[in-house]
Amino acid sequence: MLLTNKTVLITGGTGYLGQALTKEILKQKPKSIRIFGRDEVKHYKFQEKFSHNIKIRNFLGDVRDYQRLLKATRQVDIVIHAAALKRLDLLEYNVDESIKTNILGTLNVVNACLENKVEKAVMISTDKACSPVNTYGACKFVSERIFSESNYSKGDLKTVFTTVRYGNVLESTGSVIPFFSEKINNGDVIPLTDPRMTRFIISPKEAVYLVFSAIKYGVGGEIFVPKLPSFRITDLIEILKNKYQSKNKVKIIGLRPGEKIHELMINDSEIPRTYNFKNLYVIGSSIQEFQSHIRPLYIKRGKLLNEKIMTEYSSKDSTISQKEISKIFKKLGLL
Repeated sequence: MLLTNKTVLITGGTGYLGQALTKEILKQKPKSIRIFGRDEVKHYKFQEKFSHNIKIRNFLGDVRDYQRLLKATRQVDIVIHAAALKRLDLLEYNVDESIKTNILGTLNVVNACLENKVEKAVMISTDKACSPVNTYGACKFVSERIFSESNYSKGDLKTVFTTVRYGNVLESTGSVIPFFSEKINNGDVIPLTDPRMTRFIISPKEAVYLVFSAIKYGVGGEIFVPKLPSFRITDLIEILKNKYQSKNKVKIIGLRPGEKIHELMINDSEIPRTYNFKNLYVIGSSIQEFQSHIRPLYIKRGKLLNEKIMTEYSSKDSTISQKEISKIFKKLGLL
């Protein structure tokens, strides 16, 4: 299997995605999994959740601390970089803190990987990095470029840097389902920023296997994007109200600072270097000379897109019905 007998480090590993990744990686019988994060309480809860599994090592630390990352990445085969500050509204008023963690922290991860000869590093990015309009997205856009650029400026060092890009994972911390469910159960008014709003549907398992695909197929510099259905937020509210048999009122509150109406995964400038491959889109490196001597599987077996096939990949273009949404949610155990 892909990660059998490998040592894997997950930055931001105590979070929702880190837990989902750990659960699936353990099935592949890794040598060890190192969980890197700054919150000691979350580390404790993580240990409890995984019954103090001897293959899991908990590393207290912050990606802003390069020396700590150097220690954490020693003799590591694979790094999954999930650590980030990501609350849109808060980061609009704390730009410097976003830069320190999301940009400088990513630089630290890259340099630690190169110093310790890590085999492959995968960064978890976001749809908000695509044509960014907020601080978080702008920082993640720069972080994507850091990962991409590091593949051709590393000299003889062998680390492969690749990226995955997607939106909020269903039921993850701060995502819409737990948020709306809490409002409904408390009998509160349901706040809706804009009735036109759409979002992609991605489950924890799909997010995990996207990361695994990047580890398996990435050669450096590309961005892996999942093919996903999307839903209207108004449909989600109706589904949850029906689930709880509630009559909560909905109030339009307007967009929050930095919020988009639709999720954008691939923009028009990225389409000409994007490959349709299996259940993925793979955005090739913008540095063409870097890719010229490499023929990864997604190029050999995939199909290069163009503006006649697709102009962009947005949640507004792949919405499904309430019935289809309910079917997916029931399959995932959310209804």
